[in-house]
Amino acid sequence: MARARNTKNPFFTLAPSPVFHLVSASPLTSLLFSPRKSPRNNTKFFAVSTTTTRTLSLFFLLLLFSFTLLGSSILSFIPISRDSVSCCFISPSSPISFPSKSTSHMLLASLSSGNSANAKDDPGLAKSVMVPLPAQGVTGNVSKEEIEFWEQPDGEGYKPCLDFNIKYRKASARISKEKRRFLVVVVSGGVNQQRNQIVDAVVIARILEAALVVPVLQVNLIWGDDSEFSDIFDVEHFKRILRADVRIVSSLPSTHLMSRQSIELQIPNDVSPFWIRAKFSRKLNEEGLLVLKGLASKLSKNLPPDLQKLRCKVAFHALRFAAPVMELGNRLARRMWIEGPYIALHLRLEKDVWVRSGCLTGLGPEYDKIIAEVRESQPEYLTGRLNTSHTERKLAGLCPLNALEISRLLKALGAPSNARIYIAGGEPFGGTRALQPLMAEYQNLVTKDMLAREGELAPYVKKSSAMAAIDYIVSLSSNVFMPSHGGNMGRLMQGHRAYVGHWKCIKPNKRAMIPFFEDSSLSETEFRSIVRMLHRKSKGQPEPRNNKRDRDVIAYPVPECMCKHRTPIF
Repeated sequence: MARARNTKNPFFTLAPSPVFHLVSASPLTSLLFSPRKSPRNNTKFFAVSTTTTRTLSLFFLLLLFSFTLLGSSILSFIPISRDSVSCCFISPSSPISFPSKSTSHMLLASLSSGNSANAKDDPGLAKSVMVPLPAQGVTGNVSKEEIEFWEQPDGEGYKPCLDFNIKYRKASARISKEKRRFLVVVVSGGVNQQRNQIVDAVVIARILEAALVVPVLQVNLIWGDDSEFSDIFDVEHFKRILRADVRIVSSLPSTHLMSRQSIELQIPNDVSPFWIRAKFSRKLNEEGLLVLKGLASKLSKNLPPDLQKLRCKVAFHALRFAAPVMELGNRLARRMWIEGPYIALHLRLEKDVWVRSGCLTGLGPEYDKIIAEVRESQPEYLTGRLNTSHTERKLAGLCPLNALEISRLLKALGAPSNARIYIAGGEPFGGTRALQPLMAEYQNLVTKDMLAREGELAPYVKKSSAMAAIDYIVSLSSNVFMPSHGGNMGRLMQGHRAYVGHWKCIKPNKRAMIPFFEDSSLSETEFRSIVRMLHRKSKGQPEPRNNKRDRDVIAYPVPECMCKHRTPIF
């Protein structure tokens, strides 16, 4: 605090003001302040002349002073820092006009921090959010159903609002300089599961007031991906954005290296900050090091407001993809975007999804037999209910929608048959056969392999996490996003699209809808009417998390991370 009191205020300086220089350089100055040297003769003439001159000088000085006041008034409305420009989100729902490409990158200019004392210390939150390309307008002769399908939701005035309280900010000065206690976290799964665990790792480091070592990505046994953190995410950006919240280091200092490190694996579900402190603080204080593994969905969804905001700051600001991945993803997104509006489908039809869910593929007995054999040999991968049948799982909404079901759902919701669809996700089990029902109804299916030019995807052929990151980037700029199954990407995309302007995200109501898929007595008209009714609320409207407290703030950022403030603040 003493340091803050001794800091010179940049608005007070011994240097003369610009107005002073302007006045001193003016011809009026010589008339007002220079010594008068009246000749001895013509005394009367010079007396009158001097009086007139002084009157004119005072008039011009008053005029100059008026203009100065006017200029100061105008300047008072112009922000001093370019990062403090107030700029609200441009909603993609406007049917009249859409922002230009250059404007799209400025959509979040209003997200800058108002608490920075020095511009060079501002971590640049306004520029750290990955924003989609502007929404494309729908033109031509389109039906009412098609217009409704492409229509973007009303954001209801909600904008990002990470206003940490003063207690949090005061503690940050101490926590961000921690050099004695360190937290190491090992994260697993696909890239979106890893992202969720990294978010919680930062929050746990904050709770324990420990420095966080850049998280370790466990080798993915299913996809054989050995990517490191820096291969997928921008490490320096990650550190810079969070430097006011938690100290992040690239590696452990030599003083904390141990020949044998104990790893904490036994973490129950839904643990609170109190549990975290009670369980780990003593060990951290004694040893100076804590290694955690198996964080997936263990930290409580209901944390104090500031920790919820920290979750959003990590997920939407700090975890930016590495530059090569971002560049390629944006390149593919522009190629998709330039052709007009498009849908992004996250199809969960990969082999491991069928193994985990315990569901039938819909491709016939031969394919189901292959999945059953893998499931029997590796029962630890089964995440579906063990005591239920395939049919019961499907009716409970626990199975991914297959290509036929996705096709019928899109058609019922008004998606035109000529709609361009970007397929996100891994190689579907069954290959082209698995996609055939969707391809029969929608011919304009596109994948990243089709969008990429020769050699562009070559560096990532064996890198499933980078491939998933590219899918994420292209999907973010779609006019409509829909997953075929619940999962980390669907939840992250839902929250991200809400955070950057409430972009449409359709969540299939599988549990309510599946019985009607099986009812052959329904006409197509009746089926469409029922499906539309079941999804009338699934349009991406702001849905507060506090309606269901077990919801993840990353998927439902209202109201902890978004509010109706006139200008978003942090």
